[in-house]
Amino acid sequence: MNLESILFTQGFGSRRQCRALIRDARVSLGGTLCTDPDADFPTRDNTLRFSVDGIDWPYREHAYLLLNKPAGYECSRDPQHHLSVFSLLPPQFAERGVQCVGRLDQDTTGLLLLSDDGKFVHLFTSPKRKVPKVYVATTRHALDDAQLNALRDGVLLHGEPKPIAAVDAQARDDHTLALTVMEGKYHQVKRMIAAAGNRCEGLHRERIGGLSLPAALAPGAWQWLDESDLGSLRSG
Repeated sequence: MNLESILFTQGFGSRRQCRALIRDARVSLGGTLCTDPDADFPTRDNTLRFSVDGIDWPYREHAYLLLNKPAGYECSRDPQHHLSVFSLLPPQFAERGVQCVGRLDQDTTGLLLLSDDGKFVHLFTSPKRKVPKVYVATTRHALDDAQLNALRDGVLLHGEPKPIAAVDAQARDDHTLALTVMEGKYHQVKRMIAAAGNRCEGLHRERIGGLSLPAALAPGAWQWLDESDLGSLRSG
């Protein structure tokens, strides 16, 4: 693939803008400036790395990202009341069409996946896929066995035809609940906790499938998902 096309596919602007970046000697490969937009480089194995204005970038046919979402951000390109999660990412990702894989409420924190691979997004948002997701909720009232059993057995949510059961519900302390669910209905975890007789005061997603939020990843920070991460995600 020629260098102009590489920059274009990676979200560095229009083809004209990418060509200008190269012509202006702002693009390097292997520490060497390249000013030829038509120079070809191999991209099949995703090992190509380049830099623009001194910032290093890996070439990726598709972007698979993990973000540790902080509170106060909306999973939307057109947020209504808060900042967009896309403001936490380099603008190249929005340019190449990266979207959230499912959504977290503005006050919910934790693991958020993003990608520009439509098949991947559909796979992990389709109700038929049944991907387990682990949420950690802080509750207003102390947890008890009756609430935990109700969550495991199933609670009836307003507007739903039948009860919805958690895959698992475990108290980590008196006011901390780890809840595993398969569905992704609107405000589902908060509504389930309310239906069980408590109230959710804080919510954090810590795992999707077999992929856990890295402990060292700070709120608001992001990272690429590698093949091992993608394998963990699918193995859950």
